[in-house]
Amino acid sequence: MRLASCALAALLLAGTVHPHAAAQPAAEPTAADLVARNLAARGGSAALAALKSVRLEGKLIFPGGFELTYNEVRSGGATRFEAALQGLALVQAYDGKGGAWRINPFQGRKDAEKMSDDEARSLADSASIAGVLLSAASDGSSTTYLGREDFDGTNCYKLKVAQPDGDEFVYLIDPDSMLEVKIIETRRIRGAVQVSESELGDYEAVGGVMFPMSIESGPQGSSQRQRIIVARGTANADAPATLFAQPTN
Repeated sequence: MRLASCALAALLLAGTVHPHAAAQPAAEPTAADLVARNLAARGGSAALAALKSVRLEGKLIFPGGFELTYNEVRSGGATRFEAALQGLALVQAYDGKGGAWRINPFQGRKDAEKMSDDEARSLADSASIAGVLLSAASDGSSTTYLGREDFDGTNCYKLKVAQPDGDEFVYLIDPDSMLEVKIIETRRIRGAVQVSESELGDYEAVGGVMFPMSIESGPQGSSQRQRIIVARGTANADAPATLFAQPTN
């Protein structure tokens, strides 16, 4: 103990060790640091590049236990989502070129109809396999570190992505897994601001890339939430362009 104390004293006198170094707080990470760690946690850039398409299948549960089958395909910036019950299927799709459409037989509409530009932007964001956060650096969006925020007892990292069109996404990232556990989206739909929240969990790898197998979402402040539970994910599933193109009525 005396030898160690003498050695420390010698270092202090030499100016090589600051006497209060142990008390200095750890430097906060930058937004770029956190995005890089999130990319690694998701599976890395090579795995994302190799994943050309993904199919997610499971169930969609609405408030009150109303349950539909769920099927989603993403490929090349396009996406198609289906929720079916008793032979009727709600379809929403984005063709990857700026066009979005839907078929909603639950509202008595069996023909495909074009969606608004605002709705198309929303679907375009969900079409990305990498996700909005990891795509921000390449699409002109800005990413800002907002510090920490508690989420279910975990002191999460908080990042904001601001897109060129004005839409914003706030991410809470678990400091252990470095994966997203909550997303708050602020969008302008038909001139009105809409804020929604999604809680993500039960991550599993699909083609070497981590995806949430449980997503609970709804308007901010509302207790009415829908939940997607993914039972199976398929990497590089067949996804022809015709799957996403609006059918002619």
